Amino acid sequence: MRSPKDFFAPLAVGAPAPVREIPASPSRMIHFFDPSNEKMAAKVPDLAAKTDVLLGNLEDAVRADRKEAARAGLVSIAKATDFGATQLWTRVNSLDSPWVLDDLITLVTEIGDKLDVIMVPKVEGAQDIHYVDRLLAQLEARAGLRRPLLVHAILETASGVANVEEIAGASPRMQGISLGPADLAASRRMKTTRVGGGHPGYLVRSDPAGDDLHSGRTTYQQDLWHYTVARMVDACVLHGILPYYGPFGDIRDVVACEDQFRNAYLLGCVGAWSLHPVQIDIAKRVFSPEPKDVAWARRVIAAMGDGTGAVMIDGKMQDDASVKQCRVVAELADALAARDAELKAAYDKATEEALA
Repeated sequence: MRSPKDFFAPLAVGAPAPVREIPASPSRMIHFFDPSNEKMAAKVPDLAAKTDVLLGNLEDAVRADRKEAARAGLVSIAKATDFGATQLWTRVNSLDSPWVLDDLITLVTEIGDKLDVIMVPKVEGAQDIHYVDRLLAQLEARAGLRRPLLVHAILETASGVANVEEIAGASPRMQGISLGPADLAASRRMKTTRVGGGHPGYLVRSDPAGDDLHSGRTTYQQDLWHYTVARMVDACVLHGILPYYGPFGDIRDVVACEDQFRNAYLLGCVGAWSLHPVQIDIAKRVFSPEPKDVAWARRVIAAMGDGTGAVMIDGKMQDDASVKQCRVVAELADALAARDAELKAAYDKATEEALA
């Protein structure tokens, strides 16, 4: 066990000092692209203007015979592109694969100054993060990097979920955790072939109205991922890192995608993966507070003064707990408004009207 005194010391001579607080940059969508796909790579500059996070994917969805091309493609794209305020992430191959070591060595030493976060798939426990943590420190020292790369874990196994609290606190590099529903479903032997979302067979049914057990009974589809997302959110909040919903695989069903993203948003997630451009706008809309909610939050904060005591606003009692809730919304709105002029205008207009 490492002493708390040493937790924020570099793990290699010459490596940058670990961060003490995770940057709270907007990350409503983590948009995946295949760096080995030339058509997709050509769209990166345009996508950078529309997204909070662009992620060069080296793992799933990249065929084995295209792994090296994807890695080389990401290096070329990173060197040639000005990402502005958009973060550049990558998802490396799993730690048990023959490609991950070359992924890390190549990316850190060649484009470590352009990368923000390295996403690690199929994390099963703190030991996986410790391995990546030390290796990254060594590579950062070799490359002469002045800021440490952050690490993002994906919950894709039952072991990972069971150990989610220790994963979240395994390193100062930990930026966040995402739900990986497809691999997690396989690991748990869940009987679903969907990638994220609900399932019509996972339901509750209203009580019978009479002797006929089939007549007049309403069913309600349930969320397969509610428990896991809630547990992930708690683990992330405990350790000061950020939780994310993962992929929603049915690109055509934009309605259910929005519902699933909103469930995650309400539970505390800060963003979700987008696998197709149509999901970018969904994530941007869902993970940005509504202007009326921002206006209400700012109104409560203004009325509460120092945040103690209680006040009545429109017949609703507000106290110190209300202020804490409202600050979550208002602070998120402020961070998004700093990046999005259209949102800022909408938030300011709604607030003016609410305070008038």
